[in-house]
Formats: sequence, C-alpha cells, structure tokens
Amino acid sequence: MKDFAGLGHLFVAAFLFHFSSYMVLPSITDVTMEAVCPGRDECSVAIYLSGFQNAITGLGALVVTPVVGNLSDRYGRKALMTLPVTVAILPLFILACNRSEAYFYVYYVAKIVAGIFCEGSMHCLSLAYVADQVGTRRRAAAFGLLSGVSAAGFVSGTLTARFLPTSSTFQVAAAVATAGAIYLRAFVPDSGSAVSSFGDDEASCDPLLQDSSSCSCSSATSSSTSSDGELSPRLPPYKGLLPSLPDMVALLTGSLTLSAAATITFFYSLGEHGLQTALLYYLKAQFGYSKDEFANLLLIAGAAGMLSQLTVMPIFAPIVGEEMLLIVGLLGGCTHVFLYGIAWSYWVPYFAAAFVILSAFVHPSIRTNVSKSVGSNEQGIAQGCISGISSFASILAPLIFTPLTAWFLSETKPFNFKGFSIMVAGFCTLISFVISIRMRGGRYGTSEKMSVVQNEEA
Repeated sequence: MKDFAGLGHLFVAAFLFHFSSYMVLPSITDVTMEAVCPGRDECSVAIYLSGFQNAITGLGALVVTPVVGNLSDRYGRKALMTLPVTVAILPLFILACNRSEAYFYVYYVAKIVAGIFCEGSMHCLSLAYVADQVGTRRRAAAFGLLSGVSAAGFVSGTLTARFLPTSSTFQVAAAVATAGAIYLRAFVPDSGSAVSSFGDDEASCDPLLQDSSSCSCSSATSSSTSSDGELSPRLPPYKGLLPSLPDMVALLTGSLTLSAAATITFFYSLGEHGLQTALLYYLKAQFGYSKDEFANLLLIAGAAGMLSQLTVMPIFAPIVGEEMLLIVGLLGGCTHVFLYGIAWSYWVPYFAAAFVILSAFVHPSIRTNVSKSVGSNEQGIAQGCISGISSFASILAPLIFTPLTAWFLSETKPFNFKGFSIMVAGFCTLISFVISIRMRGGRYGTSEKMSVVQNEEA
C-alpha cells in the first residue's frame, strides 16, 4: 500500500465529485417528465431531449478530452482537474433553485456545456494522476481502487437520494460539488510527473530546440523508460494544444494492445451508452418504475461495482492479469444487458444489476493496458484518446438508440418488444467480448512464434 499513500486526497476529491453527480440521477427522469410532459408515463419528447443532450455532450467531449489530457501532460493534473469539478456545480445549482419548466431548460443548456468539460475529463485526469504516482506492477490495483472510490460515491449519492425529497436532493448535491472543488484546490497535491519531471526539462528535451549532436536527453529518456518497465513513447513530440488526428491515430495504432483497447472501448461504450439512453424510460414504461425504484436499481449496481473494484479486482488482477479480467468483465456485461432487455418481471432488472460485479472489471482493465503501453509523458493524451473514443460512442448511441427506444415504446411499434433497443445494445457489448477473445488469442500466438524464432536463433 506504500504506492497508494499519495492518492488519499485524490480519492476524497473523486468521491465528492461522483457523489454529487450521481445523487441527482434517480430524480432527473421524473424532473424531465414533469417539466416536458406533466402527468404522463411515456413521452417521446423527453427521450429525444435526453438523446440530443447525450449526443452534443459526447461530441464536445470528443474534442475537449484529448486537449485536456494533453494540457495536463504539460502543466500538471491538478490545474486541469479544477475545470470539470468547478463547471459541474452550475447545473446542480440551477435545479436547486427551482424545477419549473423555464428553470429546467436553463439547466438543460448548462448541463450540456458542463458535460462537455466533465464527460470523461475528470476520469481521464484522475487515471493519469494515478499513473504518475504508482508503478506499473500495482497500476491495475490502483485503477481498480480509483474506480471503486467512484463507485462508492455513486452508491452513497444514490442511497442519499433515496431518503431525500427531490427539492433537497439538488440542494445537497450542489453543496457537495462545491465542497469537492474547494477540497481539490486546497488539499490535492499536483502530479509530480508532469510538474517536476517534465515541466523543467520539456524545452531542453524537445528535438526542435536541440542540436542534432545532442543526445543526453534521449539517453536519459531511454534509461528512465527502461527502469520503469514502460514502453518508449509512441507519439512524436509536437507543439500546440491540440494533437492532430494523425498523431492520435498513430498513437492508438502503435501496438496491438492500443488498437485492441480502442476497438473494445468503442463497441463496449456504444452498448453501455445505448443502455443508459434507453433503460430508465424503458423501465418506466414497462414496469412503472419511479424515483425510488430507479434509486434501488442504481444502488444495487453501484454496490456491486464498488465491491468488485475495491476488493475483488485488487486481489485477482496480479494473479490472472488484466486481459483475463477484461474477458470476464465483458462476459458479465453482455449478460447484464441482455437480462435487462428480456426482463419479464419487475424483479429481473434488480437481478441483472448484480452482474455489474463482473462488468466493473472492464474499464479499469482497458485503462491499465493503455497506461502500460505508453511512456510516462503520454499518460494524459493516451487516456484522453481512449476517453475520446468513448465519447464518440456516446455521440452515436443517442442517434441510434433514442429513435429506436421511442419507436418501440410508442403506439406505432412494429411488434411488441419494448426492450428491443436494449437487446441491440447487448449485441454491441457481445462484439467487444468476441474481439477481446480474438485479440488475446492472436497475442499469445504471436508470443509463441517469437519464442520459437528466438530458440531457433539460439
């Protein structure tokens, strides 16, 4: 646990951020329905508004997240983490004041703007911060702990919302979000990697500012890389705030691990965001779920994820490895989504939510593989690229699943299967599961061929 000693304040800040963010989730469906379609259980307008918000947020995050990650590599993680935790306060404050139709639409616009800066950025920067502080051998456990702390914030926020009226929910969430921003600025130390290791030497190590005969920087980089057990950076040095698309493509296609992580992230995120787009409206139409049922469901899912990431993953990651955990997690994720889609009784979604104890392995496993595949000065941009791919999937998901959900919940549905859009999301997660198996098999095949060649040469 010595490696984790410097992460305590980050964990507290992450907990407060996710507590305030997820606390309002069980209430937001009812608030939206009441503002847009009062007195109704089914409303296509509310579904389309939610889908449009997710699409615009994902589009903005696709551009912003890699830029924020790149800036954090240059100027430190703390300065950039201040942005999402501060911007997230405004939408909560608006609904804390009033939840009338006018206030809802003001909140709607503010939430889109805030989501562009918060969607993926906080998680990406937190992962890069952890990678700066923890060695590669303990990084999977550290990423699991970070995800577990986030899940703890999710569970605590959802449980709190279960016992608070809607009016107080947004007020408490706004207060906690403000406290989290203050705590981050006051107590979280800046990342040592970005500030001390690269902040002073960045200019001297830039090949554009060196003579061709200078080689001290490259030799220092090589020794540092080999001592850390990391691969050499795959992205060539560049200037400016926004890395070009060819730069990011070169980074993600630089190894089988990175390309596999990018592909799996896309399909899994497409299914995950598709489920999020459809689930609450589907459950409200199918079983008449309200705020309390949503809170109970989210509480089960969050508790399962927290248990998995805080206890199960740190134990099994060093034993079976991140690749096997990824396969097990994707299998659990497929089961999780398909059970929602074929739910035949009100208790089935609760049972399906328990499979989050397996699907919680997916994101930490992917991020660990990505972190181990790039150099120390590329943690922010690499994690930002993966978050950008997830954001791109979040753009496509509402465009696909919003009309599909509205169609199958309407009176003009082609056949009576309200969970059809969720089943489609399940097939997206199934694709990512198949790809993970094929990639793992291909990697082991390549390793065996290399060992045979080495033995023959010997």
